[in-house]
Amino acid sequence: MRFAKLVDYLARLEATTKRLAMTATLAELFKEASEEDLAPIVYLTQERLGPAFEPIDFGIGEALAAEALAKATGKDKDAIKKLYKQFGDYGVVAEKLISDEAKKLTVAQVFDRLKEIATTSGEGTVETKTQLLADLLQKLSGREARYLLRIPLGRLRLGIGDPTVMEGLSWSKAGDKSLRPAIERAYNVCSDLGEVARIFKAEGLDALAKIQVQVGKPVRMALAERAKSAEDIVTRLGKCAIENKFDGFRCQVHKQGDQVRIFSRNLEETTAMFTDIAEGIRAQIHAKTAILEGEALSYDPETGEFHPFQVTMQRKRKYDLETMTVKFPLRLVAFDLLYLDGKDFTGQPYAKRHATLAAIIADGERIQVAQHLVTQDAKEIEKYFMEAITGGLEGIMAKRLDSKYQAGARNFNWIKLKRSYQGHLSDTVDGVVVGYLRGRGMRARFGIGALLVAVYDAPADKFATIAKIGTGFSDAEWPQMRALLDKVKTEHKPARVEAVLEPDVWVEPKYVIEMQADEITRSPIHTAGKVGDEPGYALRFPRVVGFIRADKKPEDATTVKEILRMFEKQGKTGEVSSDT
Repeated sequence: MRFAKLVDYLARLEATTKRLAMTATLAELFKEASEEDLAPIVYLTQERLGPAFEPIDFGIGEALAAEALAKATGKDKDAIKKLYKQFGDYGVVAEKLISDEAKKLTVAQVFDRLKEIATTSGEGTVETKTQLLADLLQKLSGREARYLLRIPLGRLRLGIGDPTVMEGLSWSKAGDKSLRPAIERAYNVCSDLGEVARIFKAEGLDALAKIQVQVGKPVRMALAERAKSAEDIVTRLGKCAIENKFDGFRCQVHKQGDQVRIFSRNLEETTAMFTDIAEGIRAQIHAKTAILEGEALSYDPETGEFHPFQVTMQRKRKYDLETMTVKFPLRLVAFDLLYLDGKDFTGQPYAKRHATLAAIIADGERIQVAQHLVTQDAKEIEKYFMEAITGGLEGIMAKRLDSKYQAGARNFNWIKLKRSYQGHLSDTVDGVVVGYLRGRGMRARFGIGALLVAVYDAPADKFATIAKIGTGFSDAEWPQMRALLDKVKTEHKPARVEAVLEPDVWVEPKYVIEMQADEITRSPIHTAGKVGDEPGYALRFPRVVGFIRADKKPEDATTVKEILRMFEKQGKTGEVSSDT
């Protein structure tokens, strides 16, 4: 496929905010693309050069883009920067400076050149990258250059999430979304949507069923539903396993001989940051190959006690790693086994997975198995819960004894019960920042004073607003937040955002924050759970907990479905609020 043809589709996707129209356009694109082009197309539409777990950074920032554009066009760099200030988009600048003469580069050629730029290293890297990008721009039309530059700069902003891509794939063959469950199962197992698309196109639906758990490729992590009480857990699960719920870094560890790779909740590789965990896996796990999951927490070597999350978070750094490892060592509390010495364990019941996991962990400092209580007594569960809270933990997890490990799924096989906070709402909410309001009064100097926050509407693959929040950040954190948000600001409401409120600045849904609130109320100015003319749902008296949840991606935020369930658990109808 010519890159110009892909650009035609990108322009059509950019022109609509309607999911059905996006799905239809993607279906048409996927049907026209060859099997060789399909994976690169999926990656490029999501501003990547591979799956999330392969850390291939474009290495192209705004300064390099400006320099390359100057080289490609022969224009003065200052003039280019002036145009950028005018339009706020190097893609638009490129389109205005480069002729629209038709060019003939293919998708594969463009993709390969971007990958060459990304993997360039060594002496003179910046100069080499700049020249490679300039050469590529010279071989593109102005319209092609517009979209080409937006991809590495993260400015494509098509509003396409994984669910929309999967439905587009289904529509491309079946004419409806009936094939999505099979596509999603394959994606959940291998976490590579480009590869799933390629196999689907080349070999069909039956080939997707053959995709199995593989060491080195992270499995999309299973998620838990929420419970309102110990009695609720017993009602839903009967006899079950109760574990402590730790607040640290969710880790999926892959061991193949002495090679160890560690992946985060959002599938990013964190091995380099967590070398102490990797060493513990090599020393303590009696297996040639294994995939296990756990929570990594910082602890005090003198007392063995775990530190709070705010301390553990300091390990999420890419610099000064040796010092941080000594100062804040990590321990992995392992709670599940997905694969062992050639055997896929995801289809085994939880009880067997946990027992096998415990059997392969040798004594040591770095790795320990999560202890659990097997019971169907609500009073025992309540006691276990209170002991967890007294010990400074988040709460407990309840797990169905006969449940399989369902990759990427959130269901009642796992249920979390978290501690109550002051106020009526007994759980925290993870929200995605979609805009901000300029500062007033004391915050005028920051240029930011409140955030517009949304939750995830999974069926629609959209983000629906639930709160306007201005409490919880320190004076030092507000400028940091604005600097981050200004990098992803956009002139118009993002395609995946549903909102009634208009912030001063719209931003792409990227950053997740954790919030507490007194309760959930009905609200005519928020869109979470809004149906027709009925009011939506909002957080009353919300406040931020901590800063940004770097371990979570936007789709990991609390869902609208969860908000509705939490609202029901309040045991009240809730008053309609116009000021939330």
